[in-house]
Amino acid sequence: MTSTTETSGALLVHELEKSWEFKQTDSHNWMPVKSVPTNVHLDLIANDVTKLPEVGPSRDGQIHELVFDGLDTFATVKVNGKVVLESDNMFIPYRIDVTKKLKDGHANILEIEFRSALLEGRKIKDAHPEHKWVGFNADMARLATRKAQYHWGWDWGPVLMTCGPWRAVRLETSYARISDMRVDYDLDESLDDVVVNVSVATERSSEAEVRVAIRSGKDVIFEKTVSVDSKGLAKADFHIAQPKLWYPHGYGEQSLYTCEAVLVLNGHVVHSCSRMTGIRRGELIQEPDEIGKTFFFRINGIDVFCGGSCWIPADSFTPRITKERYRSWLQTLVDGYQVMIRIWGGGIWEEDIFYDTCDELGILVWQDFMFGCGNYPAAIKEFRESVEAECVAQVKRIRHHPSIVIYAGNNEDYQMLPEVIASHSPHVPYHPGSPWGDGLISSDQTVGDMHQWNVWHGTQEKYQIFDTLGGRFNSEFGMEAFPHIDTIKYYVTDPAELYPQSHMIDFHNKADGHERRIATYLIENFRTTDTSLEAYIHLTQLSQSDALMYGYRGWRQQWGQKRHCGGALVWQLNDCWPVTSWAIIDYFQRKKPAYYAMRRVLAPIAVAVKRAHHDWSVVHARPAKTSSYECWVSSNSTQEVTATKVELKFISIATGKEIKAALVRKNVKITANGTTNIFDGELNNEKEEPHVLAARIWIDGQDGVVSRDIDWPQPLKYLNMEGRGVKAIFAEGKITVTSEKPTKGLVFEEREGVLVNDSAVDIVPGDEQVITVKGLKPGDPPLKWRYYGQ
Repeated sequence: MTSTTETSGALLVHELEKSWEFKQTDSHNWMPVKSVPTNVHLDLIANDVTKLPEVGPSRDGQIHELVFDGLDTFATVKVNGKVVLESDNMFIPYRIDVTKKLKDGHANILEIEFRSALLEGRKIKDAHPEHKWVGFNADMARLATRKAQYHWGWDWGPVLMTCGPWRAVRLETSYARISDMRVDYDLDESLDDVVVNVSVATERSSEAEVRVAIRSGKDVIFEKTVSVDSKGLAKADFHIAQPKLWYPHGYGEQSLYTCEAVLVLNGHVVHSCSRMTGIRRGELIQEPDEIGKTFFFRINGIDVFCGGSCWIPADSFTPRITKERYRSWLQTLVDGYQVMIRIWGGGIWEEDIFYDTCDELGILVWQDFMFGCGNYPAAIKEFRESVEAECVAQVKRIRHHPSIVIYAGNNEDYQMLPEVIASHSPHVPYHPGSPWGDGLISSDQTVGDMHQWNVWHGTQEKYQIFDTLGGRFNSEFGMEAFPHIDTIKYYVTDPAELYPQSHMIDFHNKADGHERRIATYLIENFRTTDTSLEAYIHLTQLSQSDALMYGYRGWRQQWGQKRHCGGALVWQLNDCWPVTSWAIIDYFQRKKPAYYAMRRVLAPIAVAVKRAHHDWSVVHARPAKTSSYECWVSSNSTQEVTATKVELKFISIATGKEIKAALVRKNVKITANGTTNIFDGELNNEKEEPHVLAARIWIDGQDGVVSRDIDWPQPLKYLNMEGRGVKAIFAEGKITVTSEKPTKGLVFEEREGVLVNDSAVDIVPGDEQVITVKGLKPGDPPLKWRYYGQ
């Protein structure tokens, strides 16, 4: 069964989505496939199957081509019993001329036989003992295969060796076609004029013409007809004065242009294609400074602090990630004031909808090449050629997206592919790998990007000093936390296993030594007297929330200090299955408290306050006699703004009373796109009882408190948190929250279909907080809530 689309003129596209069957190679039992794209696990789960279409007779000069956007991974393709393709790379799209293989007026049989990537990878590995097959995570045979590396298992994901036509399969019939369209541009430094070069590659198109048009919305900006030369190329150049520029969200509009090419042969339209693109000047600024060398992004002349997340595939079975689910994930990123997402090198070259949505929403994309954590066999000629074909195809597919601002050669190894970028997407910077800094040791804090894993992994430092452990750009760091209780109840099928250390719960955590690491951070920081699962979940989530807050808050401050830190991307935004991991949002898109903590710290204007860290593990008896503190404001506004008031209070944890006079400054000029110091001073830890530092800021022209921050004495386990006097009143789509004493980590239930705009909040007396809630219908019970020490 096919769906037939006449995309333009004589080009007919048959989407081969339905009526597939599959079987194990040595079996005679065929089973139905619901639709393609798919993979074998989805079909085994659904018990699905195939019948292939009849293909009608060809007209003179027409060509029939089978197109495979992705075959996972080792596949032999036959048409009517004849082999037409041998594939060994999940990421290479294929186009096969089958005109002479088809039978006119008869049923034509398309067969795809998939072999085990595990077994094939081991064969290649065993055949090359001269290569040093080393790395970490999973079977090292993965290094021999061009398959999504996370399918082999990772420290957050299961081993699921998928196979199948994981992307679309279709039959295309045409007289001539456009095989590629490339849009390059040169935007001058003034941003007022741009020269655009459109190059259209065609096939079977002698004596043809191409109509090239550029549109902004419905308005035609440029239109021209050009001839196809002897090499099958048609080129058109033009310029736009005062172009509408593309900006990341929060810095300007996400203006997009449509570039369309129409192939005309003998007066007839035979094919057309189009690309949505944006015009922007993107720069990776690496300049010497007093520390070493900067590493930050400048878009259209604006320095951008890239607070954001790392992205893994959103499912172990990628065909079931819908367009709606992609958009929901990326919208959540924007709602959290995150401006960059890093597509991690052990996953997949993402779907078109992912990049399209990033363009539309204004999300900057850091694109890894698909290599991760291992020594790949670049000396094997066949492997190297396959990788080159993959990278050329994928870069050509995605290069028109304005959201992509950097290509990195790998994740945590050193594959080099700069020539691919230089040839096919030269306007985007290439970075040899992540982490990488001028070939220095990857833990160097003075240059390049770094992965900071000495919190959680490595030396397991206190998360309170996260900000001191960063570098010029922190492209990985993180802390684990349990997912929502409903997510755990989804996979814990035995109620007797619903306790924190159960076998079933431990199985759903693939991180090495996770029991010890989670326990260490909880024991160091919190009272753990409540052993219920709900309490344990809450503590792990507070640990993650505070850890990421300490990192982002300090690194954003460093951004304002001569661009000492250019950005921070948490490991990780999402999960590929229901699991305990470093994700800040779980598989079912239930947000952990860390999401909200990041949102507050990354807000357009954010006040911050912190006291100097005291390493209590060295002298458990008592803190230092005095502690310094500082209060500052971070702003990403490109214009100076005025704070009508910045306030800092000192509030007793035991009584809720102010222990000394508040500090207040009025009409403070807040530095544009930087950091403004507000207060600093010293605390007397011998004379002053334990208290929080509570900062708030009001901005001219904005209603109410714009930002809050509360700094607590550390560790929290030494504080008596009984009797907080918390109230949460639900009314008319709002939750009004108050407390009689300082309260830590008030978290609201994540209920299906219900959204809150804030959670995991700290509260102090006299500062009523109002949280909006959507989706809570009249008659529904109020959301449950929990705070530390409850």
